[in-house]
Amino acid sequence: MRKVGIGVAGVGRMGRIHAVDLVSRCAKAGLACIYDADRDRAAALAAQLDVPVAASFTELLDHSEAVVIATPTGTHAELTVAAARAGRPVFCEKPISLDRATTLVTIEAVEAAGVPFQVGFHRRFDPDWVAAAERIAAGELGRVTLFRTSLRDMNPPNPAFLAGSGGFFVDVTVHDLDVARWLVGEVVEVSAHGAASDPAFAELGDIDTAVVVLRFANGALGVIDNSRSARYGYECSTEVMGTLATARIDNPHRSGLEWRTPGAATRDIVRDFEERYPYAYAAELDAFAECVRTGAPPRVTGRDALAAFDLAVAADESWRTGRPVAIPQGVNA
Repeated sequence: MRKVGIGVAGVGRMGRIHAVDLVSRCAKAGLACIYDADRDRAAALAAQLDVPVAASFTELLDHSEAVVIATPTGTHAELTVAAARAGRPVFCEKPISLDRATTLVTIEAVEAAGVPFQVGFHRRFDPDWVAAAERIAAGELGRVTLFRTSLRDMNPPNPAFLAGSGGFFVDVTVHDLDVARWLVGEVVEVSAHGAASDPAFAELGDIDTAVVVLRFANGALGVIDNSRSARYGYECSTEVMGTLATARIDNPHRSGLEWRTPGAATRDIVRDFEERYPYAYAAELDAFAECVRTGAPPRVTGRDALAAFDLAVAADESWRTGRPVAIPQGVNA
């Protein structure tokens, strides 16, 4: 089967991951071309992967059937709309924008263009989470009573990144909020507490540690804990408790080796999301390619991204005001 030729705009960390997967891991999608505002960086990766490099975003579109947008967040909306109006299906890294109105305008522009639009919430494509979601949807868990998830980075990002990240909840917690909606259902109330263990975060008016409590429309409760600097490694784990069973997804190890000495047993821990999700990143691109090929709706849409963004903004408001925030229902329909 011929692979769908996808161009990658932006070859920083996420763009590089996508480009390499398109060359080496994906079954249905291939790398057609790359573009980056930093021409030297684009040229270096293009030479490494033996693919064409475009001199502009317009040229990238001309050489691609569809496009991955992994550029800085402030450019996502503009490039998404340009690609959609050119008739190119779009895969965009989250968030679509740091501004709700711009996010909504972008979604509506893509919908008017009639092209597939998928947003990069990779956990929806990870084999562990997919298996849990399918069994929950089939009713094997019974009625969900409790949702718990952790997302912890090993080391904090560069402060230069934080200034344009949209804040802790939009950048970090948004992934857990998307998973909460996917596995359990709509959220009706958010309460958040945050702290900055590193003065560098406090100086930027941000935090590096948070706990978020959710109330779902179906009566279930949720707890999210996040950290930007867990130090010991990267962890992403989830548990969903129901009246018939409990689903638990633990953090996998890099290898199956356990080293035992008197009184202790040690195993390795993954260092970052790239090591944790090698299959998910490739699977989401193959799923996107299938949408391009068939016209089927993506598994995670712009509307899903907007809903998760709204919950992240509500969490930020709750943290800053010290009060729970009610979530209006139906606003993203």
